[in-house]
Amino acid sequence: MTSTGQVHDHGGGVRSIEVPIPDNPLGTTLVYVVDTDRGPVLVDTGWDDPASWDTLVAGLDACGTGVGEVHGVIVTHHHPDHHGLSGRVREASGAWLAMHAADTAIVRRARSTEPGRWLTYMTAKLAAAGAPEEHLAPLRAARPRSVPGLAPALPDREIVPGELLPLPGRRLRAIWTPGHTPGHVCLHLEEDHPSRLPGHGRLFSGDHLLPEITPHIGLYEDPDDTTIADPLGDYLDSLERIGRLAPAEVLPAHQHTFTDAPGRVRELLTHHEDRLTGLLALLSEPLTAWQVAERMEWNRPWSQIPFPSRNIAVSEAEAHLRRLVKLGQAEVMTGSEPVTYVAV
Repeated sequence: MTSTGQVHDHGGGVRSIEVPIPDNPLGTTLVYVVDTDRGPVLVDTGWDDPASWDTLVAGLDACGTGVGEVHGVIVTHHHPDHHGLSGRVREASGAWLAMHAADTAIVRRARSTEPGRWLTYMTAKLAAAGAPEEHLAPLRAARPRSVPGLAPALPDREIVPGELLPLPGRRLRAIWTPGHTPGHVCLHLEEDHPSRLPGHGRLFSGDHLLPEITPHIGLYEDPDDTTIADPLGDYLDSLERIGRLAPAEVLPAHQHTFTDAPGRVRELLTHHEDRLTGLLALLSEPLTAWQVAERMEWNRPWSQIPFPSRNIAVSEAEAHLRRLVKLGQAEVMTGSEPVTYVAV
């Protein structure tokens, strides 16, 4: 791999551009530029921010092309650090924009749901999870307003799992990997590795498989859907599928490329298994999702976790609790308010 500033050449007609994410410890999204017989196709686009846009445009120029030449955009999932600039790219180039149907439904809902309804819904969800009043008070007092990511571009093509994407001269197959989001996809480049590394092609893994970070697995939020999903179960099943694929190299959306996907999959499976075992021990007494989140191990003490990150932590705790319920190892205490879990 060769690098020039924020652009990296991975060989075989694949480059990546480090597009900044404003005010986020992740730092950047790796936007991949895949050469095709009809022009470049992007895998993700980065956050919708002026500096991010300027970086993406300059990066495409450094790749010897331009934003106006983009033939298509494949979005691994709907999060704003991946999908944010998709609309601007399409406006500048006329490119098609593809996403899995499950995440397209989330985009459509985000565009049509009033911010005030989201506030009401999230406040009720956190109250049911046992959040204290001092955490809920700012949400109750908040004035509804538009926030980044709630007016994303609507895709015009559907990514169908198992099918080859329309990249002339390339073989890129979609693999549905729900967990991080309901419609997250990985993309398998079914071509020999340019450096002849052993394994099966290359994998654009989005946020599903990262070299040093455990992706957030929280609840699939939908004010209109009362289905009790099992996102952690979805994620673990998806991980095993990618482990069996055994690509020669993984090209993730953050950090850096890496090999030994099966080894990284085993690490993540072990991490979640250990976490579930630890939670089960905590549930020797009845606890709410908030109380569980307070006791879980994070990258810093609970007292130092800021307000928005606590919401994410509680969502992740509840995803693990739901998994324990699905496995028959824990149950929801009948009639408890807020909702309380206990080991069986």
